[in-house]
Amino acid sequence: MQTPRYYPAEDLKPVKPVHKVKQNPPRVRASISPGTVLILLAGRFRGKRVVCLKALESGLLLVSGPYKINGVPLRRVNQAYVIATSTSVDISGVDVKSITDKYFSRTSDEKKEKEEEFFMGDAPKQAVVTDQRKADQQKVDAALLKAVAAVPMLEAYLAAQFTLSSSDKPHLMKF
Repeated sequence: MQTPRYYPAEDLKPVKPVHKVKQNPPRVRASISPGTVLILLAGRFRGKRVVCLKALESGLLLVSGPYKINGVPLRRVNQAYVIATSTSVDISGVDVKSITDKYFSRTSDEKKEKEEEFFMGDAPKQAVVTDQRKADQQKVDAALLKAVAAVPMLEAYLAAQFTLSSSDKPHLMKF
């Protein structure tokens, strides 16, 4: 065997195999299950009562008002910002298999606002709700409204705003 003509100045370290850590799916609180009525604590719809439809792969919860009752559309919500109530609805008739985290992602043309356009723009662009979203909302709401109508006084409960006054003690309340 012939010796090589070239020796590297530095000893090359062998490349170690990279072990990819498999992420486990996030755990959803035991009190939260599909059909549970939740109270939103933060964001645009804070104080609203919504129905949990399912837990998404990212760990966020898919919720809806229904839109017709309290104006909350299909949304993703972090479970840290909700209170689970003991009230639940049978949502076996609601089909939300097609709604995933990808459904809520923005399209690439929405992101491509140039810096010049940002500073030169006269007014911010209004958010446009796509026809697909409107159709999905109507489909989910139709099934959800039937389930809500089956439970007495639930429609009024979902429409009511959740508030606390200075004399309320939330740590002693049962939700």
